[in-house]
Amino acid sequence: MKKIFKPDRNFKPFPTEEGDELFPNGIFVFNISRMLEYIGDNPGLFTPESVSVEEVYSPHHQINEAHLDNADLSVPVILAEIAPDRYNLIDGHHRVEKAFRQNIERIKAFRLKSQQHIKFLESKEAYEKYVDYWNGKIKEMQKLKIGRDIS
Repeated sequence: MKKIFKPDRNFKPFPTEEGDELFPNGIFVFNISRMLEYIGDNPGLFTPESVSVEEVYSPHHQINEAHLDNADLSVPVILAEIAPDRYNLIDGHHRVEKAFRQNIERIKAFRLKSQQHIKFLESKEAYEKYVDYWNGKIKEMQKLKIGRDIS
């Protein structure tokens, strides 16, 4: 079972620099540039895995066609655990689109657990809302488990 987050009252987001790539996922905005830098600086913590393109592909995402040709399929995409055991694509939409169009079945991905990606939220407010959101999901799961155990 996933754990409840204890809020870090001293949380400080990574400073956003001009030119940083940010990815909004609802109210949560991730600093992709700092995340990629951290992954690159800590290769022992992150191992790319092979994922199904179909699993991560979303036909509803806006794609800039001009960027598609330059999408490098050898670079892993990033999947973030947004809710317990639910991962969303937060970096690599062009790579996934290109792989989908080329009928490539699998692509490399870094799968970041919540505790790995939470530090890349771009504001303290987003961090606090994410902690509340995550903890609410955990409590829902616990109630469902208790209900199943009783029946």
